[in-house]
Amino acid sequence: MTNTALTGVIPPVCTPLTPSYEVDTGSLTRLVDHLVAGGVDALFLLGSTSEVAFLPDRHRKVVLDTVVGHVAGQVPVLAGVIDMTTPRVLDHVDTAVAAGVDAIVATAPFYARTHPAEIRAHFRAIAARAGRPLYAYDLPVSVHTKLGTDLVLDLAAEGVLAGVKDSSGDDGGLRAVILGRRERADIADFSVLTGSELTVDSALWMGASGVVPGLGNVDPHGYVRLVRAARAGDWAAARAEQERLFHLFELVTVGGTRMGGSSSALGAFKAALHLRGVIDHPTTAPPQIPLDEDETARVGKYLAAGGLI
Repeated sequence: MTNTALTGVIPPVCTPLTPSYEVDTGSLTRLVDHLVAGGVDALFLLGSTSEVAFLPDRHRKVVLDTVVGHVAGQVPVLAGVIDMTTPRVLDHVDTAVAAGVDAIVATAPFYARTHPAEIRAHFRAIAARAGRPLYAYDLPVSVHTKLGTDLVLDLAAEGVLAGVKDSSGDDGGLRAVILGRRERADIADFSVLTGSELTVDSALWMGASGVVPGLGNVDPHGYVRLVRAARAGDWAAARAEQERLFHLFELVTVGGTRMGGSSSALGAFKAALHLRGVIDHPTTAPPQIPLDEDETARVGKYLAAGGLI
């Protein structure tokens, strides 16, 4: 896998679970087939949308082995190695590399309060251990550290980072990284990916390389159409597709105040996949609160309005 290959639509793959909270490998392979048939450019396993924080190590390994074996090289597979500190992350790197993934995705360390020098050391250690492209996952809402523009670009210039997935919600910061990539002569082939489902057209207009959309599990075709329209310079079509997806994304709110935002969003994605016949069960990992029948029905209405059922 080359750095320049990571462009386009890279969905963070949901992890289907059985009612007893085991990985539903049959549903997982159907989901992968659904995404590949939708035209996605790569698959990102064990990210936030994959419920990585809830999965025991044995579940993570099942996901990696199942998907890498099933995809069999059709598209690149990226693996999240998200954990609190460098030694724990390096254990996940070993498992992912043994499974045969094409690239690694990691956040800054968390729980312990870290200095930028420690974050740099963290990413350098991961890259050295992995021996394959490493993508930084900028997720301050969860890890409580925003990756600075200079830190990201300096690590890119060193060859430590092959790209960044920006889920910070900071459009100015995203633009700063895009501009820095363009202006620095010591950086080449560095992928800047937005994690926002709702502003993909504007991110691509700024020069982003692609998108990592959780909603892309539900509607991969829509995000592929959006990116292809942008690549063709048809910004009106890209905007129209983005606005349809914007309204579809409202399904993440069905849980209201009865549960956490993650429970509502991940439950809605899985309910949508279940209603579309892709996965067998909409089970989410504990302690997340599951959607009830009324909330699931509301998800179905969003799917109908979006032309998906």
